[in-house]
Amino acid sequence: MKLLCAKYPEIKTLMGPDPHLKWIVSGMVFTQFLACYLVKDLSWKWIFFWAYAFGGCINHSLTLAIHDISHNVAFGNKQARWNRWFAIFANLPVGIPYSASFKKYHIDHHRYLGGDSLDVDIPTDFEGWFFCTPLRKLLWLFLQPLFYSLRPLYVNPKAITQMEIFNALVQLFVDLIIYYLWGLKPIIYLIAGTILCMGLHPISGHFIAEHYMFLKGYETYSYYGPLNWLTFNVGYHMEHHDFPSIPGCRLPMVKKIAAEYYDNLPHHQSWIRVLWDFVFDDTIGPYSRVKRLCKLANGS
Repeated sequence: MKLLCAKYPEIKTLMGPDPHLKWIVSGMVFTQFLACYLVKDLSWKWIFFWAYAFGGCINHSLTLAIHDISHNVAFGNKQARWNRWFAIFANLPVGIPYSASFKKYHIDHHRYLGGDSLDVDIPTDFEGWFFCTPLRKLLWLFLQPLFYSLRPLYVNPKAITQMEIFNALVQLFVDLIIYYLWGLKPIIYLIAGTILCMGLHPISGHFIAEHYMFLKGYETYSYYGPLNWLTFNVGYHMEHHDFPSIPGCRLPMVKKIAAEYYDNLPHHQSWIRVLWDFVFDDTIGPYSRVKRLCKLANGS
């Protein structure tokens, strides 16, 4: 945001890669590989328990690391290709190829926030019409990974890229290695954790908290609670949209520097409360998103 940079030029010093991100992400990836070995002989009930309580939390956190990496904050803008490859590495415990497709669509989310048929984060008309009661909204939250992954194919289909093919092949190769070494249970542990923790789970509150209009006139909200420690500060969402080239670890500094601006904006204190309000407040639902017509930028 040019006005904020002009008033607070020190914000520009926060831009650039996070030198610690690659090591943190690598540690999380190898933790999940160790977990695959540890769960290989567990009963199915414990597979799903640990998938929800532990592995899924790491996998959801890794998807948010991939979000950060999509903004080139792992190796910087001059090493864009390294960022794409590292995102594929971060994708491995998720169990399903994701990172390359996310990058392709996330650019549009920032460029055309709320854009009809461009920002694929916006629920479809069917979702808004059907999932309108507490029970149906609860089901929608549980099925959110399904809608999140399939909606782009319906709303704004794009040609498959070479990076997406590479992402899928690498993911399949690693999944097969895990299956060969330790059997089916570690694969289920990884994929079930991803699906469960991107559905009805406290961390998934960020999906609703970020852009659903809880107050009229405000379409983006930050969250300043403790779950930011597990999610690469994705809760600092107003700050992120203002300065997407600043890595998550430095977003609290943006809020501190420009406190007079951010402190006066509506924000969330609890993602669990966000989920509760979404389900039981009749004024909030999948329709509670700003949708606008956007003109395509040159080259899009």
